Amino acid sequence: MPNTSTRPKRGRRNRRVPREDPARNELVSRSLESAQQCLFNQDYGTAFVHYLLVLNLAPVLKDFASESFRFTLFKWADELDSLGRIQDLFDCYEQALELFPTDEVIINSMGEHLFRMGFRDEAAGHFHKALKLKPDYPEAKENFYRVANWLVERWHFLMLNDRRRNHKYQQAIQKAVEGGCNTVLDIGTGTGILGMCAKKAGAAEVYACELSKTMYELACEVVTANGMNGRIKILHMKSLEMEVPKDIPKRVSLVVTETVDAGLFGEGIIESLIHAWNHLLLPPQSTQDPSRPPSQAGRVIPAGATVFGMAVQCLEIRRHHRLCVSEIGGLATAAAGELHSPVSCSSEDDSTEPYTTERLSRLPGGYTPLTEPFNALDIDFNNVQELEGLCSREVSRVRLPVTGEGLLDALAVWFQLHLDQQSSLSTGPKEDTCWEQAIYPVQTPHNFPLRPGDELIVEISCRDAYLRLCSVAVARDGREFRLDDCLDPDKPRNNPGPSGNPNPSLNAEAELCSALACLGTEQSSGPRDYTMLECAEMALLNNQPYHDSFRRALAKLITNLKDARSVQGPSQGQGLEVMPLTDPPSGPMDPGPDPFYVLDVSEGFSVLSLMAASQGQVKAYSSVEKTQHQAVLRRLARANGVPEEALEFWLNQVEDEQAVLQRPSREKLWSAIILDCVETCGLVRQKLMEKATLARCLLEDGGQIFPERIVLYGMLVESDTLLLESAVQGQEPTLGFNIAPFINQFTVPVHVFLDLSTLQCRHLSDSVELFILDLMNTNANYTNRDVKVQASASGRVTAVPFWYQIHLNEEISLSTFNQDSHWKQAAVVLHQPLAVREGDWVRLAVTLQKSSISISASIEEEAGETGTVDSVRVR
Repeated sequence: MPNTSTRPKRGRRNRRVPREDPARNELVSRSLESAQQCLFNQDYGTAFVHYLLVLNLAPVLKDFASESFRFTLFKWADELDSLGRIQDLFDCYEQALELFPTDEVIINSMGEHLFRMGFRDEAAGHFHKALKLKPDYPEAKENFYRVANWLVERWHFLMLNDRRRNHKYQQAIQKAVEGGCNTVLDIGTGTGILGMCAKKAGAAEVYACELSKTMYELACEVVTANGMNGRIKILHMKSLEMEVPKDIPKRVSLVVTETVDAGLFGEGIIESLIHAWNHLLLPPQSTQDPSRPPSQAGRVIPAGATVFGMAVQCLEIRRHHRLCVSEIGGLATAAAGELHSPVSCSSEDDSTEPYTTERLSRLPGGYTPLTEPFNALDIDFNNVQELEGLCSREVSRVRLPVTGEGLLDALAVWFQLHLDQQSSLSTGPKEDTCWEQAIYPVQTPHNFPLRPGDELIVEISCRDAYLRLCSVAVARDGREFRLDDCLDPDKPRNNPGPSGNPNPSLNAEAELCSALACLGTEQSSGPRDYTMLECAEMALLNNQPYHDSFRRALAKLITNLKDARSVQGPSQGQGLEVMPLTDPPSGPMDPGPDPFYVLDVSEGFSVLSLMAASQGQVKAYSSVEKTQHQAVLRRLARANGVPEEALEFWLNQVEDEQAVLQRPSREKLWSAIILDCVETCGLVRQKLMEKATLARCLLEDGGQIFPERIVLYGMLVESDTLLLESAVQGQEPTLGFNIAPFINQFTVPVHVFLDLSTLQCRHLSDSVELFILDLMNTNANYTNRDVKVQASASGRVTAVPFWYQIHLNEEISLSTFNQDSHWKQAAVVLHQPLAVREGDWVRLAVTLQKSSISISASIEEEAGETGTVDSVRVR
């Protein structure tokens, strides 16, 4: 029984209710009123300070003021960003997070600022935290997917799924360790797989280094999960910064690495290995002292490489790197000057990249070899003197017999990686490999047809530790003609369009003969004058159906507006106020006193504004920003008879680039606004519908947004390729190591930059309309739609590729899925493949939220029930 002699415990006293502090309440009330007034006056900095005071003094008001506080924070942060006050910006976010530490919207917004400023690892942490707080938060999910592509590039998945590559590396490492190389350094460890191979083979000491913070943390998790924590030392640093004994206790006997890209040297393997031989590796085995044991000598895996090249004709490469058309939307292009992509081996500009990468086997339209493969370079990674002398090697010339007929578009390059004396890996275009090939496009001012019997002269160098291959000349009939000399401007130039016959015609042969007649064997006296455009911008310029469709749609709109004005008389208050011209109108293209106003807000370089100006009685505004690009448009305008006052550059007049969509003046409105709706990668542009809503408010009566609507189409496919490129498929390809759960955290369910025409896949359904985005009619839009798709064949649905039909008006439309398109396609990749039989119905639930489209897939069961299979978002 209870101890009755125990003194009763003192009861808990009631807590004293805090007294009201009138002065404090008055300060809170006045500060809140001041915050709201400053907010109304758009004085966001002062409003933010008042809100901080209010919420620190009266936390009970957090729920009441949270929305206004967020709005004020975001507006003030944008102002600080525009002023370059970056530290103040982040101080404001830190203060906000002290008040709202679990506010996913503020956390996500801070991540967006971090990402824009290049702090990708930190941004990823904020997006991930926001998703943990609210897993269905679409903005954070979209941002995390976007940053995941930067932090863990997609080739990691392909490489880890390449069991043949992984197994060959494992064999070479095991042979070296068993041969006596018992101390190992893995440079650029990635997920840590090569270091784990060394430890599993019996190496006494294994070290690894990784520069990327994300990959370093990932490798630490993987090593721990595979029971090697403490047995492999992973360093978060560049190998170039490592020292003995500061970072590792002694020199190692084996370095393993795969810091190579499609062009072999692009990830800095030469510099890394020179530093390793001089500071981290034991001296190599010497022929003068063959008795020295392997544990006391250094070596590298891979031991070396052989680089191969081949000249090719390829329409897809050509149209992404140089101008292929003589007119664009009715505008002659000769006055534009030489336009080409920033991918060039030219010695005139060190800012250019020497090569790009492509998987030749998946290029639309394929490619035609013009020469046999040739040996471009041999390199021994175990010879430090050879590595150190690579960049100072004299430029070598090779003469390649031409074996095929066609236009010279590029040199395709691949290599054979010699892991040791017995084992090697090839990245060739005919190999089943995770590697792409390096592409060195030919940047000549004219098309150059080759024929059997010619010799192509190629220069090979390693300037700046990049392998550079440059096609410089053609030898024909005992004479040598340089490719970089220009055609005689008085002679006709024939530019076959991208969709024309890719084989050199009689006209192309006549062009070459004309060119050869005016070319000399000596280099031109001065540097070539050219303008660089991004590869996607070059492909856009070469897209003739795109520009022809816009020309017809613009012409129809202007004609309709002219007819309406002729009936109603000159409109009052419509269009932009124009200063009186000093000269009388010079012709039909002159905008005149009461023009129509067209705004083109396309991303990057666009000639649509100039096409609009060429319609006559139009004053067009371009959003082209770069001075050099504006100069190209001005030259084209002069050459095509477009008056100077008919074309202006909108960003030169807008103070805030974030507010591009605004009235041309206080009283006037636009006749047409051209929006850039679909990104080249195949996704709808962010905030498209919000921009369309604003644009509609800025149109005059009868004005139009181009395009007026977008229709999303898709189909069901079975594609193992998409699975391998999207996630690591279990432990079998990674040699039994548990890697997949960790790297698959960075899986992005939407595969972009896809060429559906060459994708290895089986179509399991016909194409079907999935969704409509109406930019001109808000009432026609919806947020959810269920689409039933019938399987036309049995198989496993692994993905839903999609593309768009872009309707400029009721009669004219463009597809992003055709051979002339500058757009690629995209695909939703299902996390779990869905087994279907021919005739089954699959339900796709499509949802739109802030221009972000989500798709969930489920199969219709016989009993009428549905089983959800997947749910992902498509921006």
